[in-house]
Amino acid sequence: MQFNLADLFENAVDHFGDREYLVCDGRRRTYREMEERANRLAHHLAACGVGAGDHVGIYALNSVEWVETLWAVFKLRAVWININYRYVEGELRYLFDNADLRALVFARDYAARVAGVMDTLAAVIHLVQIEDGSGAETAGLDVVDYEAGLAAASPERDFGPRSPDDQYILYTGGTTGMPKGVVWRHEDVFFSLGGGIDPYTGERATGPEVMVERGKAAGNPITFLPIAPLMHGASQWAVMGQSFTGNRIVLTARFDPQRVWDVIEAEAVNSVMITGDAMGRPLIEALADNPDRWNVASLFLLTSSAATFSPTVKDKFFEHFPNLIMIDAIGASETGNQGMVMVQKGQTVMKGGPTVTKIGRTVVLDEAGRPLEAGTGEIGRLARSGDIPLGYYKDPAKTAETFVTIEGVRYSIPGDYAMVEADGRITLLGRGSVSINSGGEKIFPEEVEAAVKSHAEIFDCTVVGVPDERWGERVVAVVQARPGCTPLLESVREHCRTKIAGYKLPRELHLVAEIVRSPSGKPDYRWAKQTALAAGS
Repeated sequence: MQFNLADLFENAVDHFGDREYLVCDGRRRTYREMEERANRLAHHLAACGVGAGDHVGIYALNSVEWVETLWAVFKLRAVWININYRYVEGELRYLFDNADLRALVFARDYAARVAGVMDTLAAVIHLVQIEDGSGAETAGLDVVDYEAGLAAASPERDFGPRSPDDQYILYTGGTTGMPKGVVWRHEDVFFSLGGGIDPYTGERATGPEVMVERGKAAGNPITFLPIAPLMHGASQWAVMGQSFTGNRIVLTARFDPQRVWDVIEAEAVNSVMITGDAMGRPLIEALADNPDRWNVASLFLLTSSAATFSPTVKDKFFEHFPNLIMIDAIGASETGNQGMVMVQKGQTVMKGGPTVTKIGRTVVLDEAGRPLEAGTGEIGRLARSGDIPLGYYKDPAKTAETFVTIEGVRYSIPGDYAMVEADGRITLLGRGSVSINSGGEKIFPEEVEAAVKSHAEIFDCTVVGVPDERWGERVVAVVQARPGCTPLLESVREHCRTKIAGYKLPRELHLVAEIVRSPSGKPDYRWAKQTALAAGS
């Protein structure tokens, strides 16, 4: 057996078959049940012409079928494509065409959208529809019912050998541009995101059996709840990485803070993964508003990644869970996990993102491509070498721009800026594509957002730059206020003066009913900039 993702899952099944593997909205699968149903779907897809290297789209909310499809596709050495369920027809047309789909597994609720873009699905040879209880019209599509397809197929694991070179593609969220498919080898993505490198010791797994041994050594399995949609890479890897060591996964179809606490109590969840403030703030405020409603003593670990997690929100969690283990992690679709930190109560305001201990071959490069020395105070580009992607799907120009060879070392440099602290840890500052240049000073929105969101009258915000005749760009905060509050610009500026330098303070503040974010909680900077420009015109 090699470092192939389907092989790793099957190895876990052979050792943890009777353990409960997945729970989603009351539906349950053991490891063995998941394996048998994934085998059936794989045989069904193969009988309809899907084979190695073919692309199969998954278009649904979090569900047991999403995960069954995930493993079924990998078992065939095919490639699954994550589809954002919020996309409308124009965005779907782009993605379906760009991803070269050969088959599509989709929830019935989205049948009308699928029918509306069938002209872009000329290469698709098969459609499978998941019955989701929506009662939506099937829109005249020629589909096979998901359960009927499984019932008629074999549950046997009788597939051919696989390779560590098999591909996994992760389409990015597209919050600063159209989504791009990041192409990984199975072995590389396993070491970058699937637990192949122990984040605490830095040790690399020497063989697939190491993952099972880790699970056995841990004793009782951990129950893990990743809240973000499975179309988001962090949740995909929560499901896959935890499965290799025999842990238990709990999912919910949609994010609702009260529903999440219901599930944590009912399923005795031990570990929750969120994407920053967008999920953390409503979660902890729902708990604070209902202090005696839930028994959530089972929870001992909270992990955040992919979005800013403000110190003020972290401290609120510590108020309710004094012994909580809290981890803030950084990474990207193009690099995998690059660093993590154990959060301490009372942490000072962040400079942008967290200050973390690096994982793998993570470095910060200067303008000439040389690794920065610790403690210089210089800002450079965050990069990783070693286990990195092959590139972007069907985009050689963007691949050449992001995946760069310097003095014989191939790096992934997706655009995040960072500093190397005196102790060797890395402080993430933010994505260069959304940084603000005001009077020659580079300002990272994440740092300003963290300061603004710590104001008592503000629930959420996104910070952008808009054109300014004098300064080039000026800082603008697009703000969602707390109920009954109307925060004023001067009040916010005075509050932020104690947390960030004066040149970073917002010069405009525009109130909106709700901040628009991606389903994973990432800021939609395009929307925020359009809102700021319209409000200031």
